[in-house]
Amino acid sequence: MSWWDDYYIVDAHAHIGQGGQLFGVSIFPDELRRLMRRYNYSRCIVMSRDNEMVAKAVRGSRDLLANVWINPREEGCENKLREYLNRENFIGIKLHPLFDAFLPYEPIVHSVAEVAEEFAVPIQFHCGHPPFSLPWTFEPLARNFPKVKMVLVHMGHGHIVYINGAIEIAERNPNIYLETSGMPMHTKIKEAMIRVGSDRVLYGDDIPYGHPSWELEKARAAELGEEDFKRLLGENTRKLYGFE
Repeated sequence: MSWWDDYYIVDAHAHIGQGGQLFGVSIFPDELRRLMRRYNYSRCIVMSRDNEMVAKAVRGSRDLLANVWINPREEGCENKLREYLNRENFIGIKLHPLFDAFLPYEPIVHSVAEVAEEFAVPIQFHCGHPPFSLPWTFEPLARNFPKVKMVLVHMGHGHIVYINGAIEIAERNPNIYLETSGMPMHTKIKEAMIRVGSDRVLYGDDIPYGHPSWELEKARAAELGEEDFKRLLGENTRKLYGFE
């Protein structure tokens, strides 16, 4: 038995498939499920540029749920979004401003936000790298679409100025949530829970780029109260995405 066996754990941010030559990592559903059993994960929200592979992985699944990964620069991306959001177990949208080279406040993102509002699903954004995914670039979109929930994954990533910026932006925009993977400071998890709200910080590990072995310990090192710890590890994600 390990300490994490006592908790309902939901990974808000995981990937399947090949990570590309830049990263040199990969993970596929069978291996992911073995890792989930080892660390007592109840569910993972998975994503990949290969949405069709993801659709096959989550079809009929109770433990794997999916975000549809979209590039707003693609012609007809709204139709593609609607197609996948109508499929089984797709519960959100993933946007990567850094890799796809757009700024979150650009008008091309508005059509994605409109579909998110139509389907009442959250959008996950990569957050924490210049020039395309700095925390302040998300605020105009959040204010233009106050009904759309937006998750800043990595909550600023590894730079303290960006981490602080992510907390500040979320603190003043109630539709912005933060996710913890890849952000190195356990103290900032606790600060975010206090300043942003104990219901708007989500646990994630960014598998296979991150790993439960250190992401769970980082979360525990934040020394949250028991109820807030439960919220962080799973309840907040479950409520945000609306699954049981």
